[in-house]
Amino acid sequence: MLDTLRDLLWLTPTEALAVVLATTGMYVALMILVRVIGQRMLGAMSNYDLVAVIAFGAILGRAALGDAAVLGGGLVALLTLIVLQSVAGALIVRPLGARAITTAPIVLMADGQVLAQQLRRAHVASSELASRLRLAGVHRYDDVAVALLEPTGAISVLRRGTPVDAELLDGAVGAELVPQHLLASRAGDA
Repeated sequence: MLDTLRDLLWLTPTEALAVVLATTGMYVALMILVRVIGQRMLGAMSNYDLVAVIAFGAILGRAALGDAAVLGGGLVALLTLIVLQSVAGALIVRPLGARAITTAPIVLMADGQVLAQQLRRAHVASSELASRLRLAGVHRYDDVAVALLEPTGAISVLRRGTPVDAELLDGAVGAELVPQHLLASRAGDA
C-alpha cells in the first residue's frame, strides 16, 4: 500500500525532468504568443477572453503534468513556473530583456480622434475603447489628448488641458501620430 501511495504522490527524476521541460516549453510558447498577439490579450477580460484563459491554463497544466498528474509533478511544475517568472523579472530590467519580453504601448487616440488602424493593430474594438474611456470619466472624445494601450493591457487616457511630456510617448507605436501642439516643449528646445 505504501508503494501505491508513493506512486500516486511522487514521480521519478526522469518524470520530474519531463515536467520541467514541458512546463518551460509551454511557458515560452505562451510568452511568444502574448508577444505576437499583443498586450490586448492581457487587458480587462471579456467573457470570451476569460474562457480562453481558462482553456490556456488547462492546456498548459495537461501538457506540463502529462498523463498522470501527481502531487510531486504539480510541485515541480509550480516551482518551474516560479523560477521562470523570476528569470523573466531579472531580464525585464535590462534593455535587451525588456525589448524581448514586453511589448510597446500603442497609441489608440490622438487629439480626440480614434485611430482605426491602430485599434486594428492592437486588436481593440472601438466599443472596448469607448468603455475604457467612460471608466476613465471621459465625457467626449474631444477631451482626450492621447489614449494608449499599455504593455499591461490597460488603456491609459491622457486628457487635454496640460501638455503631454513627449518622453511619456517614447517607444510607443504611433507616437508620431500625436500632433505637436499636444506635446510639452522640452527644456533644451526653448
